[in-house]
Amino acid sequence: MGLQCGIVGLPNVGKSTLFNALSSAKAEAANFPFCTIEPNVGIVTVPDDRLKVLEDLVDPKKVLPTVIEFVDIAGLVKGASKGEGLGNKFLANIREVDAILHVVRCFNDDNVVHVAGSVDPVFDKDVIDTELQFKDLESIDKRIQRLMKIAKSGDAAAKKELVVLEKYKTALEGGANARSVEADEDELKMIHDLSLLTIKPVIYVANVEEGAVHTGNDHVTALKEAVAAENAQVIMISASIEAQIAELEDEDEKEMFLEEYGLKESGLNRLIRASYALLELITYFTAGPQEVRAWTIKNGWKAPQAAGVIHTDFEKGFIKAEVIKIDDYKALKTEVAIKEAGKMAIEGKDYIVQDGDVMHFRFNV
Repeated sequence: MGLQCGIVGLPNVGKSTLFNALSSAKAEAANFPFCTIEPNVGIVTVPDDRLKVLEDLVDPKKVLPTVIEFVDIAGLVKGASKGEGLGNKFLANIREVDAILHVVRCFNDDNVVHVAGSVDPVFDKDVIDTELQFKDLESIDKRIQRLMKIAKSGDAAAKKELVVLEKYKTALEGGANARSVEADEDELKMIHDLSLLTIKPVIYVANVEEGAVHTGNDHVTALKEAVAAENAQVIMISASIEAQIAELEDEDEKEMFLEEYGLKESGLNRLIRASYALLELITYFTAGPQEVRAWTIKNGWKAPQAAGVIHTDFEKGFIKAEVIKIDDYKALKTEVAIKEAGKMAIEGKDYIVQDGDVMHFRFNV
């Protein structure tokens, strides 16, 4: 579906190290600001144990997981909204992504410089938020100026939109992000084309030292308290640990490395899955002798929409969908047994696809 998560943060918080570990694409990681100029894009596999289950049952020629794109966006600095650093370019890059991973430094290391002189994750978060809020205010003010002229002529739609814009403007001027504003579907449609930066869903990534990967530290506690009102998720990761894992090619070595740190899985796997959920995505599967494949769709999509991800003809000529629940597949092993047990459902156009459905579409064009 081409969905992207943008990795943002101040310089030297560990963004590029995290990105390198995520995608094994070696963006330059250096101990100075602006070492990342152009946004690097990494296509990352979404970990899903259900694919292995289907592979073992079906024995296909190939297995294709679903993926998500991560964009490493260069470090913002205070004044970016006014063009400081390389601000305008980077803010434009953020505007193009679907969700934000806000990396915040929660580790102490005298060997890694901090652009503000000291480690303060709440201050760092506020710097980024403020720059994005300023840019959103700029977009809203331009729209308000244009609509005021139209509203004076008595245009009801313009007057209604102005009310919505003023609500967002008040929130932003008060230091709140646009995502914190309560708005109904119609109101969200009115501001959709503004592509507000602070309305994008966000995960805060607390980059901690290796020794704090289990327990956290005071910096993490402060960050969680600061974002509590946003109802935002905070994921604790040690970018240095993840970078070491990424350098290991053998899966057994990776498992041994994780065991040494007392970890059941890498922090990046948790982050990838959390990003997937943040975008309100789910996975359905197709399974046959040629391939087992995971497909990404939006939560709430109906069967024809889901079929359209495979090919537009599938959606246009949709007739029905044969649906098997993954747990039934695991229990009964084969499609023949599933059919005999009455566990294969025949669904029509109004069926809402569930996460983990194994589907086969009938269509006619």
